[in-house]
Amino acid sequence: MENYFTDLGQSIGIYTGDAISSYVVAVVILAVFFVLGKIVSFILSEIVFKMAARSGDESEDRIIEILNAPIFYSVVLLGAYQSLVFIEVLDGYAIYFSNTLKSLAVIIWTIALAKIAKVIINKLGFHVARRSKSNLDRELVPLFKNVSSVVIWFIGIAVFLRIWNLNITPLLASAGIAGFAIAFSAQDTISHLFSGLSIYFDKPFRVGDRIQLDSGEVGDVLEIGLRSTRIKTLDETVVIIPNKIVASSRIVNYNKPKSKTKVKIALVLKREVDINKAKKAILDVLETTGGVEKEPSPSVYFTDVTDSGFKFLLVAWVANPKKQFEVKTLLIDKIYTRMSKDKFAVLSLTEETLKK
Repeated sequence: MENYFTDLGQSIGIYTGDAISSYVVAVVILAVFFVLGKIVSFILSEIVFKMAARSGDESEDRIIEILNAPIFYSVVLLGAYQSLVFIEVLDGYAIYFSNTLKSLAVIIWTIALAKIAKVIINKLGFHVARRSKSNLDRELVPLFKNVSSVVIWFIGIAVFLRIWNLNITPLLASAGIAGFAIAFSAQDTISHLFSGLSIYFDKPFRVGDRIQLDSGEVGDVLEIGLRSTRIKTLDETVVIIPNKIVASSRIVNYNKPKSKTKVKIALVLKREVDINKAKKAILDVLETTGGVEKEPSPSVYFTDVTDSGFKFLLVAWVANPKKQFEVKTLLIDKIYTRMSKDKFAVLSLTEETLKK
C-alpha cells in the first residue's frame, strides 16, 4: 500500500508539484483510513452486534458497543499517522505528532478497557449473586470495579509517560509510599475487609443459617458484609460483629452438615410406672406431633434409675434449627398431657440440650 501511495504522489506531482502532491496524498490516505474505520464500525455494529444479540447476553452487546468507537478512532489515528509520515515537510516534527497520536490512542483504549472491565465484573457478580444469598458479592462488585479502574488507569498513565520518555520511577515510588500510608492508616478496615473475603470464600455459614457464637448467643445470620456480619438473636435483637472477630472465633453452625436438628428432652417418672408402657406412650406422642421428622425416626431411651424415679431421654428431629424451640415446647406440653392422662406421675420434664 505504501508503494501505491508513493506512485500516486508521483503521478499527481507531474501536474501540481511534489510539495502539493504530498499534501493531496496525505488527505487521500486519511480518507482511505476513515472509510476503512467506517467499514470496520459497520461490521461490528450491524453484523457482529446482531450475531451477539441472538445469544441474549447483554454484556456481549455492551462490550461490542464499547469497542466500536475506540476501534474506529484507532484506525483514523493510524491513517493520520501515515499521513504525517508521508508529508516529508514535517519530518522535523513527526516524532511529536506521532507521540501525540499514540497518546490519544492510549487515552481512548484506557477509557474503553475500564468500561469493559466493569461490564465483565458486573456479569461475573450477577452469576455469583444468583448462587448465593449473601449480600457480600453485591458489595464486592463495586469494590472490584473501582480497583480494576484504578489499575487500568495506572497502567494507561504509565504507558502515556513512557511514550514521551518520561521517567515513571517517581510515579511508582509515589504509588508505593501512598499505598503504604493508606494501608497503615486503615489497617483495621483492611483487616475486616480480608476477613470478610475469607468468610465469603470459606463459607463457614450462609445468610439464614442458625449459628452459636463464642459468647453463647444463638441467632440467625441476617447479612454478611465486607466489614461486619449481622446476626438476629432469638430475642429479636440484632448483633453486629466485625468480620475480624468472626473469622477468628469458634462458630457452631446448626445448619451444617444438614439443616435437620435434634431435639432432646429429659423425662423423669416415678418408679411405680411400667417402663414399657411409658416408652410406648411417649413414642406415640413423638410420632404424632407435627413438626417431628419421620426420618430419622424419633426414639425413647430408658437411661437411668434414680432414688425417686426412672429417667428417660426423648430424641426427635426437626427440619431446621428455627423450628427447634417451637417443636420442643409442643412436645413437652403433649408429653405432660399424655402422662397425666395415662396416670404416669411426672417428676420432671425438661429440655436436655440446645446442641444437635
